[in-house]
Amino acid sequence: MKKIVLAYSGGLDTSIILKWLQENYKAEIIAYTSDIGQDMNKQKIIRNAKRLGVKKIIIENLKNTFVKDYVFPMIRSHAIYEGVYLLGTSIARPLIAKRQIAIAKKFKAFAVSHGSTGKGNDQVRFELGYYYFEPKIKVIAPWRIWKLKSRTDLIKYAKKNKIPIPKDKKGAPPFSVDDNLYHTSTEGKVLEDPRKQAPEYIFQRTVSPEKAPNKPSYVTIGFKKGDPTSVNNKKLPPAKLLEKLNIIAGKNGVGRVDLVENRFIGIKSRGVYETPGGTLLMVAHRAIESVTLDKQTMHKKDEVMPKYAELIYNGFWYSKARFKLQKIVDLKKNQVNGLVKLKLYKGNVTIVSRQSKSKAYSVKKVSFEENKSFKKSKVERFINLQRKKL
Repeated sequence: MKKIVLAYSGGLDTSIILKWLQENYKAEIIAYTSDIGQDMNKQKIIRNAKRLGVKKIIIENLKNTFVKDYVFPMIRSHAIYEGVYLLGTSIARPLIAKRQIAIAKKFKAFAVSHGSTGKGNDQVRFELGYYYFEPKIKVIAPWRIWKLKSRTDLIKYAKKNKIPIPKDKKGAPPFSVDDNLYHTSTEGKVLEDPRKQAPEYIFQRTVSPEKAPNKPSYVTIGFKKGDPTSVNNKKLPPAKLLEKLNIIAGKNGVGRVDLVENRFIGIKSRGVYETPGGTLLMVAHRAIESVTLDKQTMHKKDEVMPKYAELIYNGFWYSKARFKLQKIVDLKKNQVNGLVKLKLYKGNVTIVSRQSKSKAYSVKKVSFEENKSFKKSKVERFINLQRKKL
């Protein structure tokens, strides 16, 4: 029997897709789930898949791989899309796509499938990932070919096929939510109107700044060779480290973003994103680089960052262009070592201190006290050289 590997979350959309694939392709569906730190119930995923007749259900714990090999390289680049978005959904798709193809090869499946909508970015991210690892694979994107045109159509189809329909906190069909260890995104429904304020009940990882503690919290993040390795002087593996920072930042209202972004396919969309731990890592990493890297290296990284971020957003994680930029980003990462202490208070993050054995920052040179380590006599010559550029 033909086989299809479906990226399966166990939720409404992918359960409907699973049923639709069975009906339209007469194939055995392999339900594949990557555990990358999303809010998930393994028993529910297995139960929902079995209810639909699936015999092979694969759930992989990829949390450490996700953080170490995907999130951390992105943190080292300080990648932010359009000045706001920390790329939480974008960075997860390449890993899922890679593993889907590996499963497809293992079980000799002729196709892979995903639940991304026909208007979204994820369809591009998934499919570019598929084709990188298996150029000849057949890709089935139901949202682009089936007759179901809306969420209303999906709910009708679900009722007809007795597929459970989840509810949001107000008892209505849910928002479109994507989450992983790095972030949570919420889209759809009332959020589609940019004039309307996001309801407080949609936030899952952060308290509102108004309800955050009235006393500040402090956290110290340790870095080694460009990557975070410890929280408050305790060494932690990548996934545990990010989990810890999510909790600390979330309870202080840090990491909320409400944005209207320009999608790769050419339309604008509004989303509410929560990236609590990731926000701390971005601030702390830039802070430790400020005392460990030279000016030229830092400015070159700032120069390539927008392109690097756009490549990730558009689905080109596995492209030659991204690989090339990663080499620039990581050129002197071995010098990035030390500790950064942050103060968190009602949604704000402030740098308290930076500590490093690096000699890139010289107290003697910068001091206002008179010293012989900086030759001021050369400054006039330097200025005259710059005048020629006017």
